[in-house]
Amino acid sequence: MLKKQTVWLLTMLSLMIVLSVYYMSSPNSEELAFLNNADQETSGEGTQMVEGEGEELLEEGDSVISESSTDELFTSIRMQIQDDRSAKKEELEETVASSTASTEEINAAYEEMQQLEEAAKKESIIEETIMAENQYEDVLVRSEDNEVVVTVKAEELSKTEANNIIQMVKDEFGEVTIEVKFQPAS
Repeated sequence: MLKKQTVWLLTMLSLMIVLSVYYMSSPNSEELAFLNNADQETSGEGTQMVEGEGEELLEEGDSVISESSTDELFTSIRMQIQDDRSAKKEELEETVASSTASTEEINAAYEEMQQLEEAAKKESIIEETIMAENQYEDVLVRSEDNEVVVTVKAEELSKTEANNIIQMVKDEFGEVTIEVKFQPAS
């Protein structure tokens, strides 16, 4: 039987080959988008970071926009998040199973594993709830540390809809920094 690391490596290599072939054969290669949280390009008036208690979360003149041109962007981001979490969980499982780890290290690793699973569940719940209530094409929720980013695939997103999304996230995650964006459906 193959080791987990070998399976993971083969999966990543296969994914890399498939994506390479896709990008090479794409007719409009200049329209492909790369999403990077540290250095993000936006169109229109920009991206709004929203943080607060729920009253007048978005003011007049503010806009919540982020565009990219590929339908596969949400899927590839989800896969990357899942791969990162799987690697982290495997690392934590090794700590828990280690005979040399102290009780405190084992307990901390176990708690972190539970937090990873809980974050994934909350993201899934928010995605399904937003899609069910508003009939969007797709919704991507990413949570990391004390920040939640919600990206909705829709032609437009009103301030009321954005505020409702912010409230849903607060109900599920508590007081965190929330960023709501939309990607026009292509």
